[in-house]
Amino acid sequence: MKRVPTLFLKSAVVLMGIPVLALCIFVVPEIGNFMAELYPDHSYLRALVYVDLYASAIPFYVALYQAFNLLTYIDRNDAFSEQSVTALMRIKQCALAISALYVLGLPLFYLLAERDDAPGIILIGLVLIFASMVVAVFAAVLEKLLRQAIDMKSENDLTV
Repeated sequence: MKRVPTLFLKSAVVLMGIPVLALCIFVVPEIGNFMAELYPDHSYLRALVYVDLYASAIPFYVALYQAFNLLTYIDRNDAFSEQSVTALMRIKQCALAISALYVLGLPLFYLLAERDDAPGIILIGLVLIFASMVVAVFAAVLEKLLRQAIDMKSENDLTV
């Protein structure tokens, strides 16, 4: 019964990766082709769309892997360890990388929205940036709290 919540969270982490993989396989090529159709004189835009969207998937999967590792540490009663702090630090770095990649790709969203007359595309890009920044701040706060808890635990171990 003790491992049921972490098992549920582990399955949720795995299930979070499936839609992003489907987006990478089916939707990203369509967006790239659509961008090439909108700007036929600038065929390099397709490659920029591919680079931006596929490059943002890499830190996403690294962060999912680190979250899975963090849940494994919790299962092994190793939650208050340097490994957990490192996992949270990597999740924070991945979220910042995703945010930076979407900030760099925002001009592509603007070009797409301008030609297609769909201003909601820019809003989607801003939401992605904001969401990954929230994850980064949350991971930073948890990392700091966990580091303080580890320090307190080590002080208590020395006093006893």
